[in-house]
Amino acid sequence: MKPTLQTYYKDKVVPALKKDLGYTNPHQVPALEKIVVTTHVGSASDRKQAVEDAIEDISKITGQKPSISYARKSVANFKVREGEAVGARVTLRGNHMWEFLDRFINITAPNIRDFRGISPKSFDGRGNYAVGINDQSIFPEIELDQIKRQLGFDLIFVTTANTDDEGRALLKALGMPFRETKKSDDEAAA
Repeated sequence: MKPTLQTYYKDKVVPALKKDLGYTNPHQVPALEKIVVTTHVGSASDRKQAVEDAIEDISKITGQKPSISYARKSVANFKVREGEAVGARVTLRGNHMWEFLDRFINITAPNIRDFRGISPKSFDGRGNYAVGINDQSIFPEIELDQIKRQLGFDLIFVTTANTDDEGRALLKALGMPFRETKKSDDEAAA
């Protein structure tokens, strides 16, 4: 059974974007390729236990076991040795990706404290979007009384879009709650 958001993408988003962006072929319409969830434990004194906690939290959030990120070189100022575990990451594709995106848009993002929308400025120039999450407690899969340490996450939405405008149109059509820019207020003040 296909995820609801994937069906919505194929039935509603593709025809709408095809019309809006002026494409003749539906394969030209940008698509979501993958979602990468990463975390880094930073300068935790008990880094080994912190990485295990990060792996456990990412597993609960994504439903997939993450891989461990290792330090590439030693840095004395950060007390990091080459080959030491410093974080975790997971790449979501297919059904896991669509279900995670659906939960993020409809449940997780509105749980952010003082939520007024996600910044529409974090595009990389090629249609990919990144958003940082400061606290894992906004995810409903995490039990608040089980949190041992605060972890931040980076979510990277990789698309097949060629420009930021196409990527923004795709994510907005999928329901990403972008913050509205107030151009009329800025113009009135000038």
